[in-house]
Amino acid sequence: MNFIKSVLSSMVAIWLVIVVFVLVGIGFVVAISDDIVEEVKPNTVLEIDLSGEMNDFAPNGIDPVSEVLGFEEKTVGFNNVCKAIEGATYDKNINGISITNLPATMGWAQATALRKMLKTFKSKGKFVYAYNDVYSQKDYYVNSIADSVFMSPLGYVELKGLHSEVLFYKSFQEKYGVKMEVIRHGKYKSAVEPFIADEMSDSNEKQISELIQGLWTEIHKSIFTSRKINVEQAVMNYYGESSKAALENNLIDGVVYKDTYQDKLKKRLGNDKLKKISITNYITNQSLLSLAAKGDQIAVVYAQGEIIYGEGELTVIGQKKMIKALNKAADNKNVKAIVFRINSPGGSALASDLIWRAVEKAKEKKPVIVSMGNLAASGGYYIAAGADRIFAEPTTITGSIGVFGMLPNAAQLAKKIGINAQVVSTHNNGAHYSVVQPLDMRFKKVVKNSIEHIYDEFLDRVSKGRNMTKNQVDEIAQGRVWTGLKALEIGLIDELGGLDSAIAYAANKVNVKEYSLKEYPEYELDFKELFSLGTFLKSTTNIDAVLTNTGLDKVIAVKKVLEIKGAQARIPFEINVE
Repeated sequence: MNFIKSVLSSMVAIWLVIVVFVLVGIGFVVAISDDIVEEVKPNTVLEIDLSGEMNDFAPNGIDPVSEVLGFEEKTVGFNNVCKAIEGATYDKNINGISITNLPATMGWAQATALRKMLKTFKSKGKFVYAYNDVYSQKDYYVNSIADSVFMSPLGYVELKGLHSEVLFYKSFQEKYGVKMEVIRHGKYKSAVEPFIADEMSDSNEKQISELIQGLWTEIHKSIFTSRKINVEQAVMNYYGESSKAALENNLIDGVVYKDTYQDKLKKRLGNDKLKKISITNYITNQSLLSLAAKGDQIAVVYAQGEIIYGEGELTVIGQKKMIKALNKAADNKNVKAIVFRINSPGGSALASDLIWRAVEKAKEKKPVIVSMGNLAASGGYYIAAGADRIFAEPTTITGSIGVFGMLPNAAQLAKKIGINAQVVSTHNNGAHYSVVQPLDMRFKKVVKNSIEHIYDEFLDRVSKGRNMTKNQVDEIAQGRVWTGLKALEIGLIDELGGLDSAIAYAANKVNVKEYSLKEYPEYELDFKELFSLGTFLKSTTNIDAVLTNTGLDKVIAVKKVLEIKGAQARIPFEINVE
């Protein structure tokens, strides 16, 4: 008993020390807040050196508690990167940008948007230099816009074209007696195909082929325009296999070590000493300056991640938080228009419909303009369909208008290992499901009817939002995915452009010349969550990251599909274009 008391008293003492430490840390940060902004001196280079995960949105502000306790995750907000580069474009003290590292998780649409911003930066008479040991294909796509591209002597450029690999589990299921019962609408709804076949259907192979070819056309055109090289020859002949070959074939402009690259920056600036500011510090400057912004506002509501039924969080879209954000933006008198930024593969059909309704209600008060990120497909398209105008990048993946349901069934496995189940119920109406019993066909019919109903509603939402007949929508639906470029041709979006284009359009629509941005959802510091055991574990381990690093990331994708309850409106999870 004394031992237990001793342990409890020690734990209380530890928590009290932590609380005091946190409060002192907050006081310290507040006390020095005037010195947080780093002075940007004339003739300075903005250095883009980013690692970690690239999210579409990361909230502004400084969280001293997380910093002090080491809970802060290495997450880059693309929204903040955009603000920094836009600020640097018109900052008279910033003369150039140096790109040395980009997050590996950056999507193709984000890469396209970043490339455009760098092009605008250069149009102001400023320069962009790039350096890396190794350029991935996505890195090279972005960095090819630079005035000069440099690489270390033993580096290489990964320029190989695009591919997408799909894993199939039908034989696995048959071998081990675990089967996924699939109900779907849409011949292209290939999120479920790996569970019902051992190879791609013709329709799925066609859509993936056309998708990656569409993406490659944009990538090819951009690299050719910037570097004036024969991109197809470069791919087929492995021009990027070594720094020497890359230099000889004009993929890069110089083979140097990092210190020599720094000297080249100084020479370009005409400085004896290299003056630079990191993009993270510059983001902090921009964020703190924006805190004082008043007057008219354009709201940007960020929806990023899979769609679930429930609360949601920073990287998961839940209808509760999303509806609250849309309502707050619609009711804010300073907000004149709403830009709904969507970066989602879809998910729960029910949650998607509830968010769609919130968009409809918000439209009654002010314009709602959609900006699509890397993905705005299936449920991600559902919540976009009713907007007043839809923007997407040429490399955005969208569409996938279709619905499916999956029911795991382990009846064969249960029989093999000697498990028997018996059910007692009040009614024998067929609406019964058990994972260890053969699927009742009457129950399967109920689920199928539900899927058909949801698909019909999906068509109706798109039909009204896009001013098309349901038959017209059905022809381009069936679960098929499209690039943003193709989506423009078939009427699923209105205009090609990034978040900046959507914001500019929204401001122009309400005749607002001077405005600031108001970002939603707002994430408040939750002390209960902060001091939970889960938070401490999260700060030391991340099982999803471990699975990804060991090549088992597709296990995560399967796991996420199975966790979502009810009918799902989501993109084929196995499409991963590299």
